[in-house]
Amino acid sequence: MNRISRFLNRSATLALVSIALLLGASSCATSSRVGVSSDFDHAVNFRAYKTWAWYPQQPVDAEGGPAKGYESFLDQRLRTAIDRELTNKGLTRVESNPDIYVAYNAKVEEKQSVSPYYNGLGYPYYGYGLYGGGLYGRGYTPVSQYAAGTVIIDLVDAKRKELAWRGSGQAQVDNNHSISEQEVYRIVNGIMGVYPPSDQAQARR
Repeated sequence: MNRISRFLNRSATLALVSIALLLGASSCATSSRVGVSSDFDHAVNFRAYKTWAWYPQQPVDAEGGPAKGYESFLDQRLRTAIDRELTNKGLTRVESNPDIYVAYNAKVEEKQSVSPYYNGLGYPYYGYGLYGGGLYGRGYTPVSQYAAGTVIIDLVDAKRKELAWRGSGQAQVDNNHSISEQEVYRIVNGIMGVYPPSDQAQARR
């Protein structure tokens, strides 16, 4: 194979890689992994919790907007998603005397990510000579902006009035101002996927 053929094959390969990267970027928000963390009171027997209710002092508008006498779309989505997940966990929602109160919070923030291929020299680590002047040449931008949606769910022991469990989840979202219905379900499902704490985790108390 002569030099021209090798160059053309290399260019075709780079074009395919570029298209794949662009397509991946356009769909990453709806398929990005949910980062989940949780903490809990190790003295609590979570199997004893059977009923729940919304925390009485829960703010009306999780988005921090002007809504004061009604629920925002984000609140409706969060309440529906949390209700569904708790039902799947075998907990029953009640109007009074619950075992636990459920509170939540949500926000959307602008974040920055640095390409793993960036080496700090203005070009990817895999070589300026190969990609110089092309897609990854001088116009290469190692830092990209994205919107991250964060949801926090608290379970408060109703009798002791103390926090029993907290779960949080964060994922890339499409909207810089809110979290869509699909994204709320995905994040809440990820958070409640680690509730209740495993027996092994509780045994480490």
